[in-house]
Amino acid sequence: MDGFPPLAPKAVIATHNAGKLAEMRDLLEPHGVALVSAGELGLPEPAETGHMFSQNAAIKAHAAAQASGLPAIADDSGLCVDALFGAPGLFTADWALDAQGQGPRDWTRAMSRVEAELRKRGATAPDQRRGQFVSAIVVAWPDGTEALFEAAVPGTLVWPPRGEAGFGYDPMFVPNGETRTFAELTRAEKHRFSHRARALAKLTAALFG
Repeated sequence: MDGFPPLAPKAVIATHNAGKLAEMRDLLEPHGVALVSAGELGLPEPAETGHMFSQNAAIKAHAAAQASGLPAIADDSGLCVDALFGAPGLFTADWALDAQGQGPRDWTRAMSRVEAELRKRGATAPDQRRGQFVSAIVVAWPDGTEALFEAAVPGTLVWPPRGEAGFGYDPMFVPNGETRTFAELTRAEKHRFSHRARALAKLTAALFG
């Protein structure tokens, strides 16, 4: 971990998303890091005003590090659909809000919106329904030090959604090399493919390797 302060023994995962927290705990706790979420600490969610995934991840990580006095890890991720010119992208979570932009988030509504937009463009064949999940993970320390790790996983969007596991758009996303959606995979199986797991693998190699 040359050049970086230590991450262990305790760090904050800067999220209020239970599914994201569970995935990150699976992948980081074996390295001896005790993890607490921003939600568990009662930390507010900062406004995500960045224009890139990496910028929003940095906003969340630095806010949590400053508020907690601990190293903080933040993921900003999203679904980028080729036929939709990269949408929903940075607005991946917002597509789950209602027409007035209010919550709670409804991921069935979000997936239905993606499907409706694809159908508007006549994107019904698998090769017209390509996309990728993108993850940018920033580690921020209270002294302002920052490290960025990014990864993506390409795949195909299917309809109707399939599977009960996972969260978000997982039931409609089949990663390359698989026939099942993310929501049809076990959590351990998803870790072999997912954008977040790939970004965290870069993080652990840099900070624990």
